[in-house]
Amino acid sequence: MREPIRMSDPTHRREPPAGQLSGWRTGVREALPLLGGYIPVAISFGLVSLQAGFDTLETLAISTLIYAGASQFLFVGMAASGAPLWLAVAMTLLINLRHVVYAPNLAPWLPRSRWWPWLMHGLTDQIFALAHVRLPQLPERQRVGWFFGAALLAWLAWIGGTLLGAVAGERMTAAWPLLGEIMPFALPALFLVLVAPRFTSRRWSLALAVAILAALVCTLSGFTNGGIPLAAALGALCFFLIRLPPRDGRQP
Repeated sequence: MREPIRMSDPTHRREPPAGQLSGWRTGVREALPLLGGYIPVAISFGLVSLQAGFDTLETLAISTLIYAGASQFLFVGMAASGAPLWLAVAMTLLINLRHVVYAPNLAPWLPRSRWWPWLMHGLTDQIFALAHVRLPQLPERQRVGWFFGAALLAWLAWIGGTLLGAVAGERMTAAWPLLGEIMPFALPALFLVLVAPRFTSRRWSLALAVAILAALVCTLSGFTNGGIPLAAALGALCFFLIRLPPRDGRQP
């Protein structure tokens, strides 16, 4: 007679949800390099927000709830200059319209999960760029966990950097004056690292060149706040409307 299978037999044990756990750990590990750009800029925001008249709790609330990088700097700057609240909110939403482009690009790789509406709060430019490359490479069972780990690490780092800037930003820049000059460039440097590989494509190169040129013209013309959404819109239009013939059988 065949012996009954024991429940403790490792060959017949139910597989634990290791996919989600390993996906979470992978997301955290792969998002670590982003902190080199997140933390310095968050420190800058904490300092700028206090200088604009917000207290520490209000500054933390902005980073926790809005969590939008450049839009946060714009919001506190406009509020400090006495701009109407509706205009500050409208400009913040206008800059964040780029997320309308992000969602359709990630949608094909998102498995069904009730957590996505909550996890999308953690979708930033850098997380999108990382997810756009990594999600198609991951097994479907790991994608929710990967996104959760990467987005949560970036969000907590942004909040922690904001708190550090609000509490000790002035002392840090007083002790190391060069730090105040370096921190604002951390986020542009991070963006450059993310977009640089795209210059291998002629189509991407043309779109990026149009966006850069538009942003430069707007900045030199004094239209700084509107330059960001306008440059992004022109670059996106250039990418979607212009079709270049393939070169040597490769993707244009």
